[in-house]
Amino acid sequence: MKDRLRDFTADRRMLLLAAMALVVGAVGTLLAYALSWLIGTITNLVFYQRWDHRLVSPADAHLGLWIVLIPVAGGLVIGLMARYGSEKIRGHGIPEALESILLRGSRVEPKVTVLKPASAAISIGTGGPFGAEGPIIMTGGAFGSLFAQFFRLSASERKILLVAGAAAGMSATFGAPMAAILLAVELLLFEWKPRSLLPVAIASVEAALLRVPLMGEGPLFPVPAHAPLPWQGVLVAAALGVAAGLLSGLLTRLVYLFEDAFALLPIHWMWWPAIGGLAIGLGGLLEPKALGVGYDVIGGMLAGNLVGTALLALLLTKALIWSFSLGSGTSGGVLAPLLMMGAALGAVLGPAIPLGTPAIWALVGMAGILGGAMRVPFTGVFFALELTRDWSLAVPVLVACLAAYGLTVLLLRRSILTEKLARRGHHVVREYVVDPLDMLRVKEVMTPEVEALPASMPVADAIAFFRDAEKIPGRRPRRHQGYPVVDVQGRLVSIVTRRDALEWALQPVVEGETLGDRRPATLHVAAPDDPASEAAKRMARAGVGRLPVVDEGGALVGVLTRSDLLEGRLKRILEEEDRERVLRTGVSVLRDRYLKPLVGPEAP
Repeated sequence: MKDRLRDFTADRRMLLLAAMALVVGAVGTLLAYALSWLIGTITNLVFYQRWDHRLVSPADAHLGLWIVLIPVAGGLVIGLMARYGSEKIRGHGIPEALESILLRGSRVEPKVTVLKPASAAISIGTGGPFGAEGPIIMTGGAFGSLFAQFFRLSASERKILLVAGAAAGMSATFGAPMAAILLAVELLLFEWKPRSLLPVAIASVEAALLRVPLMGEGPLFPVPAHAPLPWQGVLVAAALGVAAGLLSGLLTRLVYLFEDAFALLPIHWMWWPAIGGLAIGLGGLLEPKALGVGYDVIGGMLAGNLVGTALLALLLTKALIWSFSLGSGTSGGVLAPLLMMGAALGAVLGPAIPLGTPAIWALVGMAGILGGAMRVPFTGVFFALELTRDWSLAVPVLVACLAAYGLTVLLLRRSILTEKLARRGHHVVREYVVDPLDMLRVKEVMTPEVEALPASMPVADAIAFFRDAEKIPGRRPRRHQGYPVVDVQGRLVSIVTRRDALEWALQPVVEGETLGDRRPATLHVAAPDDPASEAAKRMARAGVGRLPVVDEGGALVGVLTRSDLLEGRLKRILEEEDRERVLRTGVSVLRDRYLKPLVGPEAP
């Protein structure tokens, strides 16, 4: 009994998954390093004609009109890779990871593990205004899935290792292990359980540790510590969060507006990334800083070196070329571009804010747009703070993320990540609640008054009972599909259904044989103190619509039906929808006593 009423459902397999997550985390770190190395190498080759793997900005390359053709060439290569390799490399990676988790049993094709990072490196390395996080999430997740497929695991266990690989990739890329764990919980796992949280956390922490010898230590965007803001600054952060929410909603609409526009083109989608590359190149002519990942630009805004209206052109150019090229179906992530645009929003508005500095508001805007566009408020908070290590701004960053999140969930039905899945006909619910049946015992929802048949009833009488009940005048029609069979002490012996009676009617019946003689090999029952959810699982696995409920001595005390379980769910619906005044004020008492008798029950 105590085991059935545990707080958590974790078992020793959690330790096995944790050990496997160590392997996935280590390889996920290597994949993140390889992707970073490949992006840097391609960028240096095509823009600077040198062999170097350091991440550099294309903005410093003075190539004239060649800067237009380089992204076009990259788009052509990506289109060919998608057409003849795998169409799943198109897009920014996170929707594809979600689709694999929700619809394909967390199974990822092996070639995606190679083609996705290669296509992302080509896209970003040729000037694409994207980030590496989406592709590395998909790549790390793909390895986690492939590793899991070599073992005898359930779909849920494969999901855990897929997400562990994704979290390891993000943690290694940005040095943000807490944000990676929270992204897994808020976006990828679709559950909050120890059996999934601990393996994912282990992979993320391991990746953060292995990142140091491979990619260096310290925050990605180091900034000097700022003094905490006064309470007025928190109000400004809330207003900036609303602005970030509006911008994130606009960006979401732009991406899918351009995607719809590309769908109208009378050419194969293989050519769309090249058209997106043309837009990237033209944007690079106007504002070179909009090209590439843009870590140096983000760092400049967070350090206070880039401020004011001069950034407005960068913000507009980045937003247009990013949404246009992403709508074309090229390969690249959304997280780094959102960071840049959020920071630019704060840096543009910063000089007009009498509190703090533009650098502070760049950080707050950067966090806010993550909370709004991706609908992951706590990931946005920890991601911004881990990237800068400026924990003194935790409160305004939190307020901005929550303001942006609250606005976008009210204004937009779906996020920039789940909209793509909705367009493919899939519905993703991002709300995690406790199943009401987990909170109820069987005895709270069962039907205690049970009509039972005696074990001494002859089988021939039982057949007549089901066959002729509605034909006998004056007898109440039999409405149940099955009846428990009990002995003289009231103990459950078996359960007999209409189907059983029909099958018996087609066979010779031994004279004198009773229902007690025909006992099933397996009898599915529930105990009064069982969680209703466990009883529901038992019914589903057995393929039955009712379970007899017996006490410790085997006596029948009730029956649990599908209708009873629906009544249990109705309790949660009523908790959500029924509104009542629990405590009454003096005004409401006077109104009910004197006003309603005069004007009737419809008075407000």
